[in-house]
Amino acid sequence: MKKQWGARLSIVALAGALTACGGGAGTTPTTGTPATGTPTTAESTTTASAPAELKTASTAAGQVVVDAQGMSVYFFTKDVKDSGASACTGACIAAWPPVLTESDTPAVEGMTGTVGTISTPEGKKQVTVNGLPVYYYVKDKAAGDITGQGVNDVWYLVSPAGEMVKSSSGGY
Repeated sequence: MKKQWGARLSIVALAGALTACGGGAGTTPTTGTPATGTPTTAESTTTASAPAELKTASTAAGQVVVDAQGMSVYFFTKDVKDSGASACTGACIAAWPPVLTESDTPAVEGMTGTVGTISTPEGKKQVTVNGLPVYYYVKDKAAGDITGQGVNDVWYLVSPAGEMVKSSSGGY
């Protein structure tokens, strides 16, 4: 009985978090340098000894940016390019956790977009692509999942060039 109640509370909490993250159009990323951190490119940072923190993978939506384990990363249209801050706060973070790094210059592979970092309110380093923070989606459970694509018309996959992927060939 306690497990069923806990599962119901988790579903209610996730629904609240998704509601907190929805609605409205935001900015569209353009090419540029992040507001904080040191920008990197695939050509300048990939080394044989350092595995890529971000790379590209083929999905039903085409080539997109994923982490080292193949988990898709997303942009949030409510973020402001080069602001140095994330617009996903509070309940939003429960559904859309930030992509974090230990490095000021995250290693990338196969990307042409500019990669850097911003500081989270907790003092951690969140990865940025073309000046916008990137996130995971909690409903993506395995490498290649793209269930966050287009959620509430504000969450979009990241292309290797650092653009929002707003069209898709698959159904999500």
